[in-house]
Amino acid sequence: MGSQLMDCPLAQLPIAAIDFESAGAAPGETDQPVQVGIVRVDNLFSAEETFTSYIACHRPVRWSASKVHGITTDMLLEAPTLTELWCELRRLLSGCVVLGHNPATEKRFLQAFPGHGFGPWLDTLALSRKAIPSLRDHSLGSVCEALGVTAEIDALVPGKRWHDALYDAAGSLAVLRALVRGLNMENAPLCSIDFAVS
Repeated sequence: MGSQLMDCPLAQLPIAAIDFESAGAAPGETDQPVQVGIVRVDNLFSAEETFTSYIACHRPVRWSASKVHGITTDMLLEAPTLTELWCELRRLLSGCVVLGHNPATEKRFLQAFPGHGFGPWLDTLALSRKAIPSLRDHSLGSVCEALGVTAEIDALVPGKRWHDALYDAAGSLAVLRALVRGLNMENAPLCSIDFAVS
């Protein structure tokens, strides 16, 4: 499936944008996910299906992480485990391009499911650095502000903010949509931006 997607025009790609928020880790600790957000579309400009969940964590959320995303240990008391979310994650992420803004953390957390086969992965950080090299800060919020898509994200996930997993996933999708439209690349295949694909 991955090789077929590489030849697919960008506007026709099935996409699942994903983001995880984490518990934070001290030196020597292994980080753990505490929230996941996914925005899935059948093609780049079609209607969105959204999914988000807190994730049970085996240790307290570090204060430094909670300060960033606002998630506390108490908020996770009734949350499902990552393994319990597997069926829904597989449904949403299978057979599509998986999108993220510097998705190293997302790839690492999904290693909990060896051999899952998700991908190819598309990185909006690499894409925005190439498309907007003059931007001094390529953080997701800065790129979305530069592209004028923050209102679009607010409309898709009202009441959320940056560092909410669903909001950040929606931000990655909005960046890809804006860049593909702005560069008139709707009919260009995914392989034409292979520098941002892994």
